[in-house]
Amino acid sequence: RLRLHDGKLIKDRRYHLRTYPNCFVAKELTDWLIDRKEAPDRETGIRLMQKLMDHYIIHHVCDEHSDYKDAKLLYRFRKDDGTFPLSKDVKVFMRGQSLYEKLVSMEESILKVREENSVKYQRTFLGCEMIDWLVQEGEAENRKEAVELGQALLEHGIIQHVSNRHHFFDSDLLYQFWINFRRRRRLTELLNENSSRALSESPDSPFCLRKLNPDPGNTSFLSVQTNKEIKIVSAVRRSSITSLAGNSNPYFSSAPTLVFPPVAECNPKSVLKRPVTNEELLSPGAPYIKKTLTIVGDAVGWGFVVRGGRPCHIQAVDPGGPAAAAGMKVCQFVFSVNGMYVLHLDYQTISSLIMTGPRTLVMEVMEAIE
Repeated sequence: RLRLHDGKLIKDRRYHLRTYPNCFVAKELTDWLIDRKEAPDRETGIRLMQKLMDHYIIHHVCDEHSDYKDAKLLYRFRKDDGTFPLSKDVKVFMRGQSLYEKLVSMEESILKVREENSVKYQRTFLGCEMIDWLVQEGEAENRKEAVELGQALLEHGIIQHVSNRHHFFDSDLLYQFWINFRRRRRLTELLNENSSRALSESPDSPFCLRKLNPDPGNTSFLSVQTNKEIKIVSAVRRSSITSLAGNSNPYFSSAPTLVFPPVAECNPKSVLKRPVTNEELLSPGAPYIKKTLTIVGDAVGWGFVVRGGRPCHIQAVDPGGPAAAAGMKVCQFVFSVNGMYVLHLDYQTISSLIMTGPRTLVMEVMEAIE
């Protein structure tokens, strides 16, 4: 996706008096895949793009075609129009990548080649070292939160005990990143994966309340830095995780899978009873009051979803998350984020401001006077 943007294959295009932003022409993309040796022939290129469609990564700009056609039709990456459905598994995967990139970029990284029982392991760290680092870097509020994050990464196949004998603990046990996120991946690897794909009974989407684990009493939203997400799009491969199926890891009976929901789940009805304009919110005597909320994110996020635009509103709040504890409610309008006025921004921009900002989030919201 990034290479297509750089090469200007993704751009705003006009068709039948309508402009379609950030899209590409299927036939041009197939040519590009062959020219860049990402596909040996047109048939393989079509199969690769169909795989991306099946995984809800790209779609026809009007959703009139469910198949990828090697023709002068316009398609778009869902990351470019805000409809990419991030499941819990994908978000944990991205969080792991974000931490990995941060660790390998440090001069004195805790990731080292270490030996245990005469076997050398790459990208290793001690459990207590990782806990120290997560707290020191502000990736976790305290050691308990850091342990929970480490356990989530292990349960999703991002890290593992070097001999698969232990879960993640605050100890001197040796762990390693199972996935080398910096390995260059080629699109053709997608065709080698197991084609079977399980869909969750209750499809997840950016609008749904997400659960970190099966415990019905513990629901929380996952969040990652969006500037890291962009780098992940071409690297998220189900085969990277499902390849764990052959291992004897006792902490998941079947390999974690990156599950994507049906497209219909991506755009649910707004919780607002009617549209509200900025002028209406700010007019003198308007029946709205402003509140300031201070939300301290936990190991996996803040626990709410923003949608809409100009103004944006709170679409959903995790009842057990930090946002709910701070007094956030659905239908509130987002006035400012960390001191920045945002009534004129869309939800993608506001989400980016939140997820790339500090863990302690200060938001001003406006809500209707009951």
